[in-house]
Amino acid sequence: MPRAHTVRWLAIGALVTGVLDISYAIVFYHFRNHAPPSRILQSVATGLLGKASFQGGAATAALGLGLHFLIAAIITLAFYLLARRIAFLTRHAFVSGVFYGIGVFVVMNYVVIPLSAIGRFLPFVPVVAITGLLVHMFLIGVPIAWSVKQALGRG
Repeated sequence: MPRAHTVRWLAIGALVTGVLDISYAIVFYHFRNHAPPSRILQSVATGLLGKASFQGGAATAALGLGLHFLIAAIITLAFYLLARRIAFLTRHAFVSGVFYGIGVFVVMNYVVIPLSAIGRFLPFVPVVAITGLLVHMFLIGVPIAWSVKQALGRG
């Protein structure tokens, strides 16, 4: 596949995933905690800045948004690199995407967040865990697998 085709589909995957995930977070936490969107975006920046991110106003909200899309791009690229070697991942993109989403959920919650400036595991809240897992499966993993399938010309 031409490089531009691949890059375009990987960018689409990261963008769709990032938009769906942050939209879920903003809507979910608005209804659950009455949190404004800026607070959700600042909470993403806590991974880099810790609690100071909540004092940074629009600048740390913008940083959080940028970090969010950077993470979406990284996890899209990671699936692409795996799928280049393992054709099963794109032959069965839906199933692979669901399982990849579960993997991303586990890595983010049990590796990345505890090793970040947050420095701890987030408390287990059933509704947050269940919705978060479902979002990772269907709004993160599946769109990534589909876009990577397109990027590799296996669509």
